[in-house]
Amino acid sequence: MTDSALTVVRAGALTTVQDLGRPGHAHLGVPRSGALDQPAHRLANRLVGNPEAAATLETTLTGCAVRLRRAATVAVTGAPCPVTVDGRPAPWGAPVRVPAGAVLEAGPAIHGVRGYLAFGGGVDVEPMLGSRSTDMLSGLGPPPVTDGSVLGLGPPHRPAPAVDWVPYPGVVPELVLPVVPGPRDDWFTAAGLRTLTTGRFRVSAASNRIGLRTEGPALERAREGELPSEGMVLGALQVPPDGRPVLFLADHPTTGGYPVVGVVPEPYLAAAAQALPGTPVRFTPPRPGQPSRGSRVRTGRR
Repeated sequence: MTDSALTVVRAGALTTVQDLGRPGHAHLGVPRSGALDQPAHRLANRLVGNPEAAATLETTLTGCAVRLRRAATVAVTGAPCPVTVDGRPAPWGAPVRVPAGAVLEAGPAIHGVRGYLAFGGGVDVEPMLGSRSTDMLSGLGPPPVTDGSVLGLGPPHRPAPAVDWVPYPGVVPELVLPVVPGPRDDWFTAAGLRTLTTGRFRVSAASNRIGLRTEGPALERAREGELPSEGMVLGALQVPPDGRPVLFLADHPTTGGYPVVGVVPEPYLAAAAQALPGTPVRFTPPRPGQPSRGSRVRTGRR
């Protein structure tokens, strides 16, 4: 860790260090982890002149506040929220120059769930397996930050770009998720598969970085019991015994014994990361140009 650092004044509900994750270790039982809303993470880094892989702080619902020990350029993206520097309003979604000793605060989310704070130079903590990400399932990476945590900052990479505004897709009132069938859709009856694409689901308050849990009708099974444990992929839609689908997110387990009825393509997972409890969820067949039953998803053992 460098001498240049920031101190966490208010950690919020859950704030973790995240980058693009640690792919390629599923055979060791290590999930990818990384920022749940990767487009927002990448955008925050671009706004402060960092490479996309630099580590940011991912906040949950209530934001966080940090005191900088050195002057730095900071950007807040993801879930829109009020931003202040020493109590004075600052722009969201734009680079902000924060002087040494000042407190930058990202307030509670106005819409959505997860915000991203990028600092020029990136959050500098010890990498594990090539990533600085906090993995809530395996415990790899730094622990979630707490009030008083001190984090290093790396040296700035390049000047922040001059921008007037940035595109932001917004938080959707309904989460629409295309599902590529397989590999275990044959474990469900035709009625169960119809329920998946016609049923009224909503985001459960039990959702977290491991998976988005749903409330709603149960999917009828054609087969009972469990599978031998097999590989799970990001976006897998696993159905536990209660019949309500669970969408696997960045900290998901790498194996599991419940059947996977389908897989949601990765580009749609950022919206899932921002979906509040109670948000309606609609699962749909693959859209044109996406994989279809002819190219069924196979999880396999990895």
